[in-house]
Amino acid sequence: MFDRALETLEAGALREHQWRRVQALARALVGANPFWTARWRAAGVVSAEDLRGWDDFARLPLTSKRELVDDQAAHAPFGSNLTYALERYVRVHQTSGTTGAPLRWLDTQASWEWWTRCWGFVLAGAGVRPDDRAFFPFSFGLFVGFWAGFEGARALGALAIPGGGQDSPARLATIETLGATVLVCTPSYALHLLQVARERGIDAAKLPVRITVHAGEPGAGIPSVRSRIEAGWGARAFDHAGMTEMGAYGYECEAQCGLHVNESEFVAEVIDPATGAPADEGELVLTNLGRVGSPLIRYRTGDRVRVAATPCACGRTFRRLEGGILGRLDDMLIVRGVNVFPSAIEAIVRRFPVGEFQIEVFRDGELDEVRVLVEVDGGADGARRVQDALRIGIGIRLDVAPVAAGSLPRFELKARRVVRR
Repeated sequence: MFDRALETLEAGALREHQWRRVQALARALVGANPFWTARWRAAGVVSAEDLRGWDDFARLPLTSKRELVDDQAAHAPFGSNLTYALERYVRVHQTSGTTGAPLRWLDTQASWEWWTRCWGFVLAGAGVRPDDRAFFPFSFGLFVGFWAGFEGARALGALAIPGGGQDSPARLATIETLGATVLVCTPSYALHLLQVARERGIDAAKLPVRITVHAGEPGAGIPSVRSRIEAGWGARAFDHAGMTEMGAYGYECEAQCGLHVNESEFVAEVIDPATGAPADEGELVLTNLGRVGSPLIRYRTGDRVRVAATPCACGRTFRRLEGGILGRLDDMLIVRGVNVFPSAIEAIVRRFPVGEFQIEVFRDGELDEVRVLVEVDGGADGARRVQDALRIGIGIRLDVAPVAAGSLPRFELKARRVVRR
């Protein structure tokens, strides 16, 4: 564990720890941060003393990404969610834009150190040690991606190896030459590297990598995707969840029974997305407690999750999300009256020898229809087997069409597999 004392706190002590952090955050924000001062005043909170307990916290307004986008448009380029003068901020990052207009986010030195600490939980939970060598095949652009992971590896004492500016064959060579034992990337890119390795006659399972850590997509939490990554690399694959605007909030432990929410640094709520009422399965709402320079309070993440009802075998008392991130609420497709999540399609497609796939959504009259394009062994016969599995697994018929190997896009960062025609 990264911090055993915090990760094993009993429920009452954990809530006390969180509340002290909430109060400290409120004292820093009210009157200093224009965005939160205005929102909270509208909700009747004019000073930190107006937050007397969790019931008051629950009356604070939920915050959506649309409100953040609108605020940045009105107060370009960084918005009004700034607690300090611009001179205090040392880093700027931007969301990938896969789910709408991109957001720019600033961090102070203290906030960036907080990011690094959060990644310490992620890497330690996956079993990364100070004697490991962690490779980051990442472009290191404006997207925050694995910037903080790189810093987290260094803070943990591991050797952090940057892979920016290299193509995939060069990255495989770097892994071998420098003896990288940890690979940190999106699940899609881990699968792509395996394909490149096979094309060049390289057995990736014989490379020194023993742990892979993945974020950016829900793939590593999908059993069929995880098994392909682990079989190909001969390593254990670990899931992780984070957001540019929120931070690195979720990580797996050695038991791999879902994502633990780092409740020492985040307050997690799960609500019915339609009513806002508390729920065991629904939309994840998060508050970060250590990003004082540009925090988020009661932020609707758009992620669909299910809270585990039983304790984890690892001994952590942090809340656990069974199955990790189950899907994005805004990614949900309604096909002939049936709710279909792209992650459910991927879970089935990845059972087969598919190099890459794409989900096409198109209009047929008044209804959305879906076609799945697959680079699959066996051509039409292989596509038919995938189609039969989707019909059984999802309960409706989706057309599946074979395409030539290598014809679909590959992704280093977040995959964009849903295409609307």
